[in-house]
Amino acid sequence: MNLFLIKTGAGILLLFLLLGMLYSSVWQPCRLPPGSPVPGAAPGRTDVQTLTPWLAPVVWEGTFDPVVLDSIYQAKNITIAATVFAQGKYIRFLKKFLETMEQHFFTGFNVHVFVYTDQPNEVPHVKMASGRQLTVKTVPTVNRWQDISASRMVLVLALIEDELHDYADFIFCLDVDSQFHGRWGTESLGDLVGVLHPGYYKVDRSAFPYERRPISKAYMAPGDGDFYYCGGAFGGLLQEVHRLTKTCSTNFGDDATKGIEAAWQEESHINRYLWINKPSKVLSPEYLWQDFKPREPELHIIRFSGVVKNYAEIRPNV
Repeated sequence: MNLFLIKTGAGILLLFLLLGMLYSSVWQPCRLPPGSPVPGAAPGRTDVQTLTPWLAPVVWEGTFDPVVLDSIYQAKNITIAATVFAQGKYIRFLKKFLETMEQHFFTGFNVHVFVYTDQPNEVPHVKMASGRQLTVKTVPTVNRWQDISASRMVLVLALIEDELHDYADFIFCLDVDSQFHGRWGTESLGDLVGVLHPGYYKVDRSAFPYERRPISKAYMAPGDGDFYYCGGAFGGLLQEVHRLTKTCSTNFGDDATKGIEAAWQEESHINRYLWINKPSKVLSPEYLWQDFKPREPELHIIRFSGVVKNYAEIRPNV
C-alpha cells in the first residue's frame, strides 16, 4: 500500500512537471501572424489573442456583445467605484478625464468617482448623470512623482476598507493623464482585471521591464511572467482589489525598509502580483493606449488613452 502511494505521488509530481514544461514551451506573447487561428477567438478576431494560457478572456472589440452584457449587469444593479489621483500639475488633466469619463465609462450604471488631490478647490465641476457621483479626497502635496505612485496602493486600500465595502461591487484605478474615447463598460468586469501595456504587448517576454533585482519584493526572475500589465488601469471585484492593494502596499513597505524602490513603482508590484495571482480577465491595449503611438491595425477602437505630455514639466523631480 505504501509503495502504491509513493508511486502514485511520484506520478502526480511527474504530471505537474510535464504540464509546467508544456506551458513554458507553448507560451507566446500577444503578437501573432495575421490570420493565425487563436483558441477561444470570437468569429472575426483571429488576428489577436483572445484567451490566455489559463483560459481567461482577453477583451478586444468584436469579442463581446455589449447589449447582452449590459442587460445582465443592469438587473444586478451594480455600483462601480473608480479612483483617480490629480496631484501637483497633474490637476490640469482632470477636467478632460472627468468629462470623457462621463460620456464613456459605464454609462447607465451607478458610478462613484473618487478624486485624490492636493488642490481640492481646483477640481472642476462636471455635470453627472443620475446614479453617478464624485467625492474629493484631499491628500498632501509630495515632492517626488514616485511618492504619488507609492501612496496610491495605501489610499485605495483604505478607501475599500473604510467606505466601499458597504455598497460598491467593483473598482477600477485609473491614471488622470488620460482620456476616454469609446465605451468602457461591463465587458471589462471580472474578479481581477489587468490591462495589457500598449508598449509591450507585441514583444517577447524577455523584453518586459520587470523588476530584476532579487532584493525587491517585485522581483521577476528571467523566464517569469505572462504578460506585461500597465499600472495606469487595473481593477476587479472589491475583495480582489483589496487583496492586490494590501499585498502591494506591504511589499512597497518592505522594499522601503531596504532602501530600494522597484523599477516602475506600483506597476512593477502589480506585475509581480498578477503573475502569481492570474487575472480572471485581461483587457487589450484598447483600454489604455498611448496617444504618441500610431494606432496598430488590430486596434479597431481606442477606448482610453494616455495623453501626450512633457514629463520634465509636470513631474516635480524630473
